[in-house]
Amino acid sequence: MSSSGIETLQYEFPGHHAPPAFAPVLVGVVSSGNLEVLLEPAPGSGRCTFRIETSARGFGAIWEAVVRDFHTRHGFADAAVSIHDMGATPAVVSLRLDQAARGIPGVQP
Repeated sequence: MSSSGIETLQYEFPGHHAPPAFAPVLVGVVSSGNLEVLLEPAPGSGRCTFRIETSARGFGAIWEAVVRDFHTRHGFADAAVSIHDMGATPAVVSLRLDQAARGIPGVQP
């Protein structure tokens, strides 16, 4: 957590499969009640990492549940997700994560 009022959270899960080669995918906007998700390749890591910067402090357990659910559904390996949040609800976070995943060619929702 930083002194700026923004909380930084990081999660990492072992991947099950690497998605097809893809260019970074950016969805959403950083604004009140919304967030931006950047999904990038991370070749060779074998893992899916999440770095979250959020203005809504103290919700780490909820964040972990939402990103764990996403990872359970998609199982990406060799991928990195960066999130810049301004108080989005878990439903909006899940929607944006799925939008980012759909930006990868050949990935189904």
